[in-house]
Amino acid sequence: MNGAFKMKTIKYNGRVVFQKQDIPSFKRMPRVFVDSEACFAFVTNGDFNVREQTESVSLNKNCGVLAKCTNYFYENTSYHNDDGVGEAIGILLYPEIFQSLFNFDISQSNYRVDYNIMQVEVDRLLENYRDSISILLDSPELADDLLIESKLREFVILMAKRTNAPSELDFLASMFKPNFAKFEDIIQSNLYADLSVNELAALCHMSVSTFKRKFKEVYSEPPMKYITKLKINKAKVLLKDNNLRISDIVFETGFESISTFNRTFKGQTGLSPSEFRLA
Repeated sequence: MNGAFKMKTIKYNGRVVFQKQDIPSFKRMPRVFVDSEACFAFVTNGDFNVREQTESVSLNKNCGVLAKCTNYFYENTSYHNDDGVGEAIGILLYPEIFQSLFNFDISQSNYRVDYNIMQVEVDRLLENYRDSISILLDSPELADDLLIESKLREFVILMAKRTNAPSELDFLASMFKPNFAKFEDIIQSNLYADLSVNELAALCHMSVSTFKRKFKEVYSEPPMKYITKLKINKAKVLLKDNNLRISDIVFETGFESISTFNRTFKGQTGLSPSEFRLA
């Protein structure tokens, strides 16, 4: 990640509830589950992916992401300006704040949804809401408690309708009930995503040591040895297609760079990718 993040925030009851941040170029940025915190993010400049345990969604100026209280990663694809800086506006959700605002107990709802992250198209209503939050973040002196409370309530009402939740209570309750995938499903969904052991452990909500131990129990090999073997096996299949460029194969198999791919492939097979293709 290059450069520093510039952030504007608005707090309510000591917690950040709205934020706007400039995002310098980066490869992957973690968003780690903290203290039952869910969120919604509008992208105002740039294209991003959001990678969760078993799925990934794309974001741009025309859509946002609704995310439960679970670990995930932002992955940068491109920016639409000359300075290489993206921008996002976030709304952070805390159960204690919204229970107080709506005067209900979210534990009374059994409503669940089957996603941890969801792409949401930004329609006219959400666009107007985003712009109003942006104005407050640029002029925080306008944001007294009554206005903040009004904007937080408005967000929940909008999202309950957009997600077809039975009620505002049910929408909020569902946001604090993450779905945890099976260990094997997380691994298989991210084999070719160029994730480090630390990043895979974060997606599994495990410490690195626990993750390595669990991985060895399931696959009988250390994580990187097993994953590298599968990447090379996939590369061997793809190299049989002479229409595919080496750079395409590097992307499809999740290697960090062509040089890393070439070095790893030769170390595993004794041949360079080009030599293997001609053999």
